[in-house]
Parts: sequence; structure tokens; C-alpha cells
Amino acid sequence: MENRVYNFNPGPATLPLTVLQQAQSELLNYQGTGMSILETSHRAKEFEEIIIDTEALFKEITGLGDDYRVLFCQGGASQQFAMVPLNFLQSGKSADYVLTGSFAKKAYQEAQKIGAAGIAANTAPDYRRIPKPEELNFNSDAAYVHITTNNTIYGTEWHYVPETDAPLVADMSSDILSRPWDYQKFGLVYAGAQKNLGPAGVTLVLIRQDLLTEIPDNLPAMFNYATFAGNNSMYNTPPTFSIYLLRLVLRWIQEQGGLTAMGRQNQEKAALLYEVIDEDDFYRGHAEADSRSLMNVTFRLPSAELEKAFLAEAAAVGLVGLKGHRSVGGIRASIYNAMSRQGCEKLASFMHDFRKRHR
Repeated sequence: MENRVYNFNPGPATLPLTVLQQAQSELLNYQGTGMSILETSHRAKEFEEIIIDTEALFKEITGLGDDYRVLFCQGGASQQFAMVPLNFLQSGKSADYVLTGSFAKKAYQEAQKIGAAGIAANTAPDYRRIPKPEELNFNSDAAYVHITTNNTIYGTEWHYVPETDAPLVADMSSDILSRPWDYQKFGLVYAGAQKNLGPAGVTLVLIRQDLLTEIPDNLPAMFNYATFAGNNSMYNTPPTFSIYLLRLVLRWIQEQGGLTAMGRQNQEKAALLYEVIDEDDFYRGHAEADSRSLMNVTFRLPSAELEKAFLAEAAAVGLVGLKGHRSVGGIRASIYNAMSRQGCEKLASFMHDFRKRHR
């Protein structure tokens, strides 16, 4: 397709081209209905089929059964920062939070407004690593333990699942379905779709069924997970087009070979970039080696002027979205599932060439 670039933006991020093409082909007339899915009622059988199938696809890909529900919410992960403690932190217990980046800290700060929240580990101020298991100090009576599995700003990622007695809650917004996980170890997972699952506008929540019985009755309906579970996420009008596209992405993941294939491809893609970074000290990676993210490769150059030149020259050859987060600067290559190996190869080649010309 003409005029396409390699999109390294952290989110909304690149989508599989075949998904966009299918959505384009169905945009005006979805499955012979004579109307777009954008116009279709969420009460219509065509959309009901989509939302039911999307839940089933997600559980099939993750190997989960009927003891879990998949919910489709709005408000992004930022709303989940509050929804999790609203639903589970009003029992008088406290919750444990592991602070590994800005969004993990924001989740903790929201919980503090609602109930008791403690810090089980903290890698501030530079957030260059994930804490080791022996550094985690969990409360034996915690209502839940919260982690952020991938830290987009700093380029760090959990490569193990911590052992907890309390239900494990994870913000997986930026690495969900990027590799095999034992999802049975999690009580609740949430993820804004706009990085690995689809477009902005829908937030997927995976929740273990037994946790739904622990939610207090006094919550407003739209802040209660049981409302979504009891109404197949259609208590109100859900983000229908975003869910439709999410289903197409899930089908694409299956076609690629599922999570095993995704994990292998993402390992190989990230290795292409980290190998360039490790060759000498021209590029300085932010994350410690054992905590490096497969989704967000973050690094600095010798000067701010060189970073500005890097971004401009990269954009000129179709490598866009590489500017680091405004809070830390530098360069960030977000290489989610839909970023092709070819895109990473082109970026790695550009990095080699840029270093040769600007050393």
C-alpha cells in the first residue's frame, strides 16, 4: 500500500495492515447488512455476535476457561487505576503496589484516594529495572497485589510472574498478548487496546469469576465490574467499532500462530535493536539488560542535538513516532505485535548508518 510508513508510536500504535484492509472492505456494508458496523445498533444480532466471539477468542488465545470473564470498558487504563480499588479496596484491607514507572505510580496514587495502599517495591527515581523476587515485600493480608507488566516510558518489562497469596492484578496495556503468559496466575488484567489489541476507545478487562462476588453493592453501575459481566459489556452503548477491530486483531494473532509465535517474533525484533545499542556507547539504553522491554526500546544519544537530528532523519526515510516520552526525552521505538520485522530491520540499519555518519 502506497504512502505507508513504519509507525513506532507508543499508542495509538500501528495495526496489522490486513486488519485495516478488512475493515476498509467491510466499512460500508458489514456482512450484507447494507450498513456499516459504525451504524449498527449494539443490540443488533450482528454486534452481539461480535462481542461474544471477541470474548471467546481472547480466552482461546490465552488458554482460559469459564472461570474468567472478558469485559469491554471505556476510560482507558487510567479509569482502571480507580476502578480496581473501588471494586476491591473497600473491605478494610490494604493493597500492595509495585512501582516500576510513571503509570504504576499513577495507579498507586489513585488507590490511595480510595483506601489503604502500600508500596511492595519501588525502583524510582530512574525506573531502570524490575525488582527481583526477593525485593518484593507483600502484606500477608493484602486485598490484591498490583503490577504494571511493561513500562512504556522507561522501556522495562516483567519477565517473571511474582508469587502472591493475594489476587494478582496487572496493567498489561502495552504487552498483553505479546508472548505466552500463565494468565491463570492473574486475578484481574486490564489493558487499553491502543497498543497491542486494536484502536483507542476500548479497554479490555480480564477478571476471574470468583472476584465478581466480592464487589460491594453500593458502587455506581458503570464503575462496577459486575455490571459489565452481567450485561455482556452492553449495559450502555459500548465502543462498537473498537471492539469489532479488536476481534479482527485477535483473529490476526491466531493466524500468526498465537502467543508462542508472537513471543518468538517479538524477541527477534527487539534483539535487532538491542544488538545495535550494545555494540558501543554511542547509543545508551535506559533499561538494565535483564529488565529490557520487548515492546518499547528506549535509548539516548550523546547529545540532545544528535537526538533531534536522529528523529528528523528517521522521519525523512519513513521511520516515524520515535521521540521519547516528554518526561524523559531520548528515543523510544515501540515495536508492538503489529510492527513488522522489516520495520525493525530498517530502523536497525538506519541506526548503524546514523552512528557512522555522526560519530
